[in-house]
Amino acid sequence: MAERDEEPTAVSSQLYDLEANDPESALIDRSGVSPEAMREISAVMAALGRLRDAEQQLSEASQRYMKLGRSDMRALHFLIVAQHSGTVATPGAIAAHLGISSASTTKLLDRLESAGHIERSPHPNDRRALAITITAATREAAMQTVGRLQAKRFHAAARLSSAERASIIRFLDDMTEQIGLRSAAWANEPGTGPAGDGA
Repeated sequence: MAERDEEPTAVSSQLYDLEANDPESALIDRSGVSPEAMREISAVMAALGRLRDAEQQLSEASQRYMKLGRSDMRALHFLIVAQHSGTVATPGAIAAHLGISSASTTKLLDRLESAGHIERSPHPNDRRALAITITAATREAAMQTVGRLQAKRFHAAARLSSAERASIIRFLDDMTEQIGLRSAAWANEPGTGPAGDGA
């Protein structure tokens, strides 16, 4: 029974290890990579995994605190940034940011307005459009809780040298591009996943 209890921990520690994920090099040709480089790359992947886990925990905790869903929180963040930058936020801009339909955006805004998080008003320059603003109370609550936690990232970046920051930006941009290329390829290959195999 003791071995069973320890199993998840042992597996968790290997979740981002390249050997554990791809022991036969079916995904990555590692023939020219030294064992030391392999250990270092696995450590990088593990660090990224820990960051993703921490961000997920923060996101879930902030949603619970604000009693809102993920899209609601993203919309409020958008409204805070729009307010700080002096930009008039419209339902169309929110829909584009969230990647949802106008109908879904209307439901989201109805929900946020009824809970006292946002206000709708006439657009100052376009009579056909609405301006959406976050209420002062919700803005303050978000800034003093979620915002303060998110701001701690600044200190981690500030501790780096200029060269280190440049290297990290290149690495993260490269990784984002690689993931984006694969995502785009999957989007253009309907029915190739598990759900499509049986269709």
